[in-house]
Amino acid sequence: MNSDKAPPRNGAEPMLRLSESTIAHYDRQADAFRDGTLDHDVSQNYAALLEAIESDPPFSILDLGCGPGRDLRHFRSLGHEAVGLDGSQEFVAMARDFSGCEVLHQNSSRARLAREPLRRRLRRTRPCSTCRAGNCRGSCANSAPPCGRAASCSAPIRMAATRKA
Repeated sequence: MNSDKAPPRNGAEPMLRLSESTIAHYDRQADAFRDGTLDHDVSQNYAALLEAIESDPPFSILDLGCGPGRDLRHFRSLGHEAVGLDGSQEFVAMARDFSGCEVLHQNSSRARLAREPLRRRLRRTRPCSTCRAGNCRGSCANSAPPCGRAASCSAPIRMAATRKA
């Protein structure tokens, strides 16, 4: 069964219909939305987010509801690893093209979350600042595929979700 089409649970049908209607609207109006929001000055929002992160940059940023990718592009231009997620297939395509970032398609109202505790699905990875500057975007030592530069990595440890086998 496709995770985007999980059956509704707990009387969620009205919320799912609203979500699907909203996503359909964004799919139809994607170009107009992008054109109408591309030049908005949201620099104060960027600054507030980056100042609130209690770690040393570069950061790994997940943009939920990334739209056409304006914010992804900005964070990527600062050297951060930005990943987007959106329910609109039109926005996903736009964001990938505009930002150059990885962008995932998911209607979060239909997401099927794993039942196993979050703690078991997480593992520690150490981002490698050497690799991040290159092309592999891999992680050191305890991540697959290992980059082999664990000794040179001085970046802080972060948590990363792993896929179930």
